Amino acid sequence: MPAEGSTGFSGPQYPGRITSSVIIACCVASSGGLIFGYDIGISGGVTSMDSFLSKFFPSVDQLEEQGTSSSQYCKFDSQLLTLFTSSLYLAALVSSSVAATVTRKYGRKCSMFLGGLTFLVGAVINGVASDVLMLILGRVLLGIGVGFTNQSVPLYLSEMAPAKHRGTLNIGFQLMVTIGILIANLINYGTAQITGGWGWRLSLGLAAVPALIITIGSLLLPETPNSLVERGKNDQAKRILVKIRGVADVHPEYEEIVAACDEARAIKHSWSNILKSKYRPQLIISSLIPLFQQLTGINVIMFYAPVVLKTIGFGINASLLTAVITGIINVGATVVSILLVDRAGRRPLFLWGGIGMFLCQVAVGALIYAQFGVSGAGTVIKKFAAPVLFFICVYVAAFACSWGPLGWLVPSEIFPLEIRSAGQGITVSMNMLSTFAIGQTFLSMLCYMKFGLFYFFAVWVVIMTLFILFFVPETKNVPIEEMMLVWSNHWFWNRYIADEDIIGNRYSNYGT
Repeated sequence: MPAEGSTGFSGPQYPGRITSSVIIACCVASSGGLIFGYDIGISGGVTSMDSFLSKFFPSVDQLEEQGTSSSQYCKFDSQLLTLFTSSLYLAALVSSSVAATVTRKYGRKCSMFLGGLTFLVGAVINGVASDVLMLILGRVLLGIGVGFTNQSVPLYLSEMAPAKHRGTLNIGFQLMVTIGILIANLINYGTAQITGGWGWRLSLGLAAVPALIITIGSLLLPETPNSLVERGKNDQAKRILVKIRGVADVHPEYEEIVAACDEARAIKHSWSNILKSKYRPQLIISSLIPLFQQLTGINVIMFYAPVVLKTIGFGINASLLTAVITGIINVGATVVSILLVDRAGRRPLFLWGGIGMFLCQVAVGALIYAQFGVSGAGTVIKKFAAPVLFFICVYVAAFACSWGPLGWLVPSEIFPLEIRSAGQGITVSMNMLSTFAIGQTFLSMLCYMKFGLFYFFAVWVVIMTLFILFFVPETKNVPIEEMMLVWSNHWFWNRYIADEDIIGNRYSNYGT
């Protein structure tokens, strides 16, 4: 049996060449990540702009201007302000279950189109918002759009990509998320310089651009062979498979898809079937990985980077510029992940990323304690700002190489077809639920836990790294419809898998 974490897969070897058709399709589909990333980057930026705060959240603006808060930690503690940011994720949570059904019955393309269109409407409403109610209505529509695209895009990428390059192409989604964050940070920095106090409208309204890209792009994409077979369009599926694999003989892969679809059709209620014992590994991992992804504390940096940096004494321009720097590092480190994920594998990236994030969280917590102590009194000095920025950048790089892209990749590739849409729905729901919870409570947690908040996330990083070490097997190079073999040979999960649960169990010499 291969060493822990190796693939050892000797099942069907399908064509592994990346064709131009696959590259184009995956690039267009990955643009769905732009809307998610743009919103993550734009939200923290506009909530640090005085003109935005004075119009919609005057109590926070007055508190900041008057300096009546005795603690640097509590300057932005407002439930209404956090509701502006986190309402999107609550809407995405609710919509993801609907999106799962749409994705299965009508295809991945349809779900992407609906997501892009809804996000477009929300962007327009936010750009012209005149009160908080209108602002949050726009955020809810943005959230519905995110729920649909985050449900469909990772599935689309995993199903279109050949097994040997699935990690590389799937991480294109996270790369687009990071590019969206960077673009948003650059736009925030530029719009903050606009006189007249309307720059925030431009920041929010420009979300319509990535929404248009995925809305129009989804109409031009081919549907995945898996989805077509699932909906009874076998001839069309085979033609698409020939095109995207670049070879005439796709019979082995096609037959595996058909076999998976035959089993999928026998299951009428995927949401209830996902609770069966044989799906226990996928259910637990797809629930915990998105939860852990948020408990890394990444939202401390990405959601509220300008607010956090402004909180600890950076000026508005300095905090926005710092967010641009972390955005650039985020993109660069994600590219590194793309280069390594199908070579080094998923587990090594998870583990090394966890170690890096833990060290940085501890260091940043210690530095903030040294400067502000428990009271939160004090001002930033250059000697303090430089190491804080350094460790934040290293932290972002560690996350972007590991939990950022892999938090979407691994759940999207582990489910069999019969419960794949429902499984991805659970992944998106858990991600959005935990994102909402942390987004809604983070500023209050910063106020009450102070520097200890960074230690709080550091402890969770230790827990999630141990979970990966003992319970998440390597999945690189494994064909997506043969993933059951991973669980049947894992030291812990094999107790839930019977021989009859494995499609194509003639390939049982897989080991982890």
